[in-house]
Amino acid sequence: MLKVHHLDCGSMCPLGRRLIHGEGGWLAPATLCCHCLLIEGRNSLILVDTGLGTGDVANPARLGAAFNAVVRPRLLMEETALHQIRALGLDPGDVRHLVPTHLDLDHAGGLGDFPLAQVHVHAPELQAALERPTLHEKSRYIPAQWAHGPQWASHNVNGDTWMGFDAVRALPDTDEEVLLVPLTGHTRGHTGVAVRTGDGWLLHCGDAYFFRGEMDEDPHCPAGLRIFQSLVQMDSTQRLANQRRLRELKRDHGREVTLFCAHDPVELLAMVDRPLTAAETAVAA
Repeated sequence: MLKVHHLDCGSMCPLGRRLIHGEGGWLAPATLCCHCLLIEGRNSLILVDTGLGTGDVANPARLGAAFNAVVRPRLLMEETALHQIRALGLDPGDVRHLVPTHLDLDHAGGLGDFPLAQVHVHAPELQAALERPTLHEKSRYIPAQWAHGPQWASHNVNGDTWMGFDAVRALPDTDEEVLLVPLTGHTRGHTGVAVRTGDGWLLHCGDAYFFRGEMDEDPHCPAGLRIFQSLVQMDSTQRLANQRRLRELKRDHGREVTLFCAHDPVELLAMVDRPLTAAETAVAA
């Protein structure tokens, strides 16, 4: 049975708690996370999303002044995937596969910490990140995060399906069932990542949504997060259509599939396999 660890690889504290969480002070700091999965596979470690990496902590300027000022990342070495893997008593050198939902700077920051790993990406996302054809994409993709020259593994969908969604097996040469599930809209090639465990499926939805209430039958989202998603999306129609499909997936297959997104700390804290700290308990309350 696969063992899966839920990690926060980059906590962020933007101002405007009421706009982001729906409660608290207007200028109080909010709490967002970078929810990543570390999978102990049969022959290697697999990391789904990488959050912010050691290079970002050592050189915050590469993230850009706007990101640092608005998102206010904590940038702690102990929160990087590299350090958390070591803290679990595992060898970061055993990370052979990286599976980012997309290549935005807060999802791809740790790529350089695992230079020997293959990076499995939906082909349209890889093309957009490497070419950066628009001003928007020039700001969201940071070439310094892959300046080490990753072993890219580009994947196209070729007719396979999962739960009614298009899908492609991310690690075709392994026994692990890790699937890329296209959920475009936030970026051109954004995907979810489905992982089969002994208890069913996990679906890391990346930035297909930002707030757990968006997956309710009567969806709701705090105004700040709703506006932010609109500002950073590449295609509104696709993004909203995929949110509807995810709500249907939760309604029809909620016993088989556990959905979560990248930045909701309440979803993360419900899944971590360790006791919560006092600060984390306050976030989840």
